[in-house]
Amino acid sequence: MKTMHVWKVCLAAAVVMTGALIATAGELIVYTALEDDEIAIYRKDFEAKHPDIELKLVRDSTGVITARLLAEKDNPVADVVWGTAATSLLVADDMGMLAPYAPKGVEKVKAGMKDTKNKVPHWVGIKAWVTGIVGNTIELKNEGISMPSSYADLLRPEYKGKLVMPNPASSGTGFLTVSAILQLKGEEEGWKYLDALHDNIAQYTHSGSKPAKMAGKGEYPIGVSFAYRGFKQRSKGEPVKIAFPAEGSGYDVESNALLKKPRIKREAKVFLDWAISEDAMAMYAKVYPIVATDVKVEAPEGWPEDPTSVMIENDLKWAAQNRKRILEEWTKRYDGKSAPRK
Repeated sequence: MKTMHVWKVCLAAAVVMTGALIATAGELIVYTALEDDEIAIYRKDFEAKHPDIELKLVRDSTGVITARLLAEKDNPVADVVWGTAATSLLVADDMGMLAPYAPKGVEKVKAGMKDTKNKVPHWVGIKAWVTGIVGNTIELKNEGISMPSSYADLLRPEYKGKLVMPNPASSGTGFLTVSAILQLKGEEEGWKYLDALHDNIAQYTHSGSKPAKMAGKGEYPIGVSFAYRGFKQRSKGEPVKIAFPAEGSGYDVESNALLKKPRIKREAKVFLDWAISEDAMAMYAKVYPIVATDVKVEAPEGWPEDPTSVMIENDLKWAAQNRKRILEEWTKRYDGKSAPRK
C-alpha cells in the first residue's frame, strides 16, 4: 500500500463509495471535514431549527472528501460541502463543480474568508484552522528533550524518530503545513527542509488530528497537528503543551459551497444560510477562535490576544493551483513512512 500514490488511494476509495447515497425529498447530503465532536454540537442546532430537513452527513479527512468530490465530478452526489478546505474548493471551482450562491449574511464574512473572484460567491468560509505543535510533557521529560517552538526546532537531531505529522495527500492539516513551509522558505529551500524533517519523522498519519491524539496518549512525544485538537486534548486532562511555530502557522479556511447539480434543492440553500448565521458563528467561535465574521471571540488560554497573529501570509490561490504538483512530489519523496490505510 505504501508504494501506491496516496492521492490515488483516496480517489479509489472515493470511487467505491460513489453512489452509495441517494437523497430523497426533505433530505440533504452534506460532505464535511469538520471534527466529529464539533459536528455533534452544530447538527443539534440545525435540526432543532429545521426539523423538516434530514441531514445525511459524510464525514472524512480533507483529502478523502476532496478526492470523493473530484471522483463524482460528472455525477455529483453531495448537495453541499460544509467546513472543507478552501484550497480544495478552489480546485473544484476551477473544474466547474460549484454553483454560485450568496447565503444570507454573506456581507458580514471577511473578504479573505470568501470567494471574491466571482460576483456571486462560489464558496464562503466559516473559520480557519492552523498548524500547531503538540508535545506530551511527561514523554518529553522522560526522553530528556525540550518542547519545540518552531519549524527550525523540529530538525534537531534529538527528535529523530520522535515526531508524527499528517500526510498532506490525505489530510488538510498536512497540506496546509507543507504549503506554509514551501511559501515561507521558497520551494527549493522548502523541499530541502522537508527532506531534513523527514529524517526525524516516525510516521505520517492520514488524519490531521491523529498526531495530537498520539502525543496526548504518549505514543510519541511530539505531534505536528492542528492547534484546535491540541487544546481539546489538554481540556480533557491530557498532559500536553501546544506551540505555534515561531515562523508562522500555516492555515486554511474551512468553507462551504453549493454543488452544481441539475436540480439544486431548496434545503441546500437553507442549510448554507444557517451555516453562516450569527448562531452558527457563535458556536464555531466556542471551539475555535479564528472565525469568518466579527462575532465576539474569547481566545482560549495559550492563544495570543489576537489569534490571527499566528498565521502566515497565505496565498490560498497558489496553494490550490499547485496542490496536485506538491502532493505528487511529496508522495514520491516521503510516502514510505505513511501509516497503512485501513
